[in-house]
Amino acid sequence: MSSVGPTPSGGPSTALLARALGASPVPTAVLDAGAGLRVVWSNAALDAATGYHPGDLAGVDVLADPRVRVPDPATLRDALREGVAFSPRVVLRRADGAHVPCEAHLAPVDGPTWVVALEDLRALRSERAEHVARVAAEQRERRALALVSRVSDLVMDVDEPHALREIAALLAGEVVAWAGFYLDDRGLWAADGLDPRRPSVRSRPASAHAPGTDPVGDLLAGRVTGPVELDLGAPAPAGSSTAWLVDQLVDGLGEATDGAAPLVLAVPGRRRTVGLLVVRPRGEGGAAGLDAPTRTVLDLTARRVGLSVDNVRLYDREHRLAETLQRAMLPEQGEVDGLDVWTYYSPNGDDAQVGGDWYDVLQLGPDTVGVVVGDVVGHDVEAAAAMGQLRSVVRSSVADATDAGHALDRVDHLVAGMRVPRPASMVLSVLERSAGAWRAGLARAGHLPVLLVREGEASLLQGTGGPLVGFGGGGRSADVVDLLPGDVLVYYTDGLVERRDRSLRDGLAVLVGVAAQVTARDAAGIGEELLARLADAPEDDVAVVVVRVPHDHDDRRGWPSPRQRRWRLPSEPASIARARHAVLRTCQAWDLPDASNAELVVSELVANAVLHGWGHVSLQLHDTGDGLRVEVEDANPTPPVTTDGHPGRVGGFGMTIVERLADWGWRPSRAGKVVWARVRPGALPRPGGEGS
Repeated sequence: MSSVGPTPSGGPSTALLARALGASPVPTAVLDAGAGLRVVWSNAALDAATGYHPGDLAGVDVLADPRVRVPDPATLRDALREGVAFSPRVVLRRADGAHVPCEAHLAPVDGPTWVVALEDLRALRSERAEHVARVAAEQRERRALALVSRVSDLVMDVDEPHALREIAALLAGEVVAWAGFYLDDRGLWAADGLDPRRPSVRSRPASAHAPGTDPVGDLLAGRVTGPVELDLGAPAPAGSSTAWLVDQLVDGLGEATDGAAPLVLAVPGRRRTVGLLVVRPRGEGGAAGLDAPTRTVLDLTARRVGLSVDNVRLYDREHRLAETLQRAMLPEQGEVDGLDVWTYYSPNGDDAQVGGDWYDVLQLGPDTVGVVVGDVVGHDVEAAAAMGQLRSVVRSSVADATDAGHALDRVDHLVAGMRVPRPASMVLSVLERSAGAWRAGLARAGHLPVLLVREGEASLLQGTGGPLVGFGGGGRSADVVDLLPGDVLVYYTDGLVERRDRSLRDGLAVLVGVAAQVTARDAAGIGEELLARLADAPEDDVAVVVVRVPHDHDDRRGWPSPRQRRWRLPSEPASIARARHAVLRTCQAWDLPDASNAELVVSELVANAVLHGWGHVSLQLHDTGDGLRVEVEDANPTPPVTTDGHPGRVGGFGMTIVERLADWGWRPSRAGKVVWARVRPGALPRPGGEGS
């Protein structure tokens, strides 16, 4: 390599530079541009890249040798004359005849001497392709993860009635051509949401077929893991899951069945398959055409939906069991003779129908009535269980009692021998009628005093108190009060008066003040007024019993007030029943006919507010003189609409029912909207009859 020339003073020697170029892994050659462009020297990397033996390339004229193809020789010669570094594309023919596209990086060294380094474009293109493929795969995986995350968000909203439909639409928009869910509850049914209660739609009754003849049934039974590719044109055993699903898909997809065969994936729960995810892949590749990210999305979606359905079913079973047990313990108002009695009960728990408070109104004899109101500490399930025990004990103790003190002594004795987990307070009273007059015996066990309202004045019957239930030790005494016609006794628990921002004493003072201002003249009206002014936002369970001694000349039609009542209800299904009971009691108190029509209208309006609104629901009733006006307010500003029902599921006729029974409308409010209805007088119109 003498043509390289001497190195600068103090720099590496010519021999060292030669060894460095020779050891470089980059294919490199030294060229002489004095006559053509001849190879003076090449390193081992260039010999290996071209497949020639060492020295075979020496003397080769790059511009004239057929083994080197330069796409633009004129530009190359101009660059050589100007002595400017540049990088043309060339094609080399290897010793084995293969052509190698390269990028030649040429640079002048000294005079006619040039150095060239070759870059194999095949490797560069391969690296770029691999990089592009890696980036595309990462993007698909990120999209798949984002899709699974969106599915997870949807299945978390178990109250959304169309969650499964939205998930299916999401899959159809992102990874497949079509998707749908079918849940298995003693038979398959097309499901829009996670609600475990099956709507009245066509379903496949559970049936057994020989393994292998019913692939969908095998998938549901766990005999195969799937996915199952479903041939919509193939025959299936009559009554099988496969036959039912094929009919559903043919009816539902129509022309969309052309193309790839649907795939059926199991939706696994904890112990069994809870349903199916049916998808139609894009294109015509079927199951083989699904790439790995799509398979992952479908598998994770099926698993997450299955777990959510399992959770909803488990919660629903437990909730139904709890509801059944709680309903068995809910207090009931007995029929009593000679007294106007109104009762109210509301637990504070969001999911419970019963807490630690209770009441009982019992007809003990023709002229004897027992009234009990109690409060177990706490308002959880344990408090409810303790309440159930105490309620049974009190009922048995007061059944044949004529003295409230003796009855409470008996309760103490029985409770002392029981292991009731929570302390409780109680007021027990026995009301007796003699010669047309009523007398009340009141015995308290750590409970709040009974309120007496007489001729517009309210007072607390403090009387003789006593320790909590079970700690009396014998000798309980009762205070006796002679009641006059028109007198009102109000029994209550602390949820009616106690608040965090005021003391219990202040709460009792508020109760006395409110009771003295009540204008209602019936027990129901008095109770509803107390609730409207004191129990809009209770912080504990509330139980209230209002007992009124009627006048012989009472005529409710002549009572002028109240002609307006208001309730503030939580946005939960239990409020619908409470609203129905409230309107029935009001129509009875106001002597309004056709209470069943008003009950139905209120039920539909409150149900709409609970299902489609949010926040608390306000119910107002007005006696306009020519009918009942109902107003229901919720926080959703969207107005209600009249529909012909929802295709494929129950419901959607609420406002149609209201329209048949009442004139109705709506108006915006500060909180959201108010829907009003004026119930028309007359009986419920019959379909096809006059006025329908």
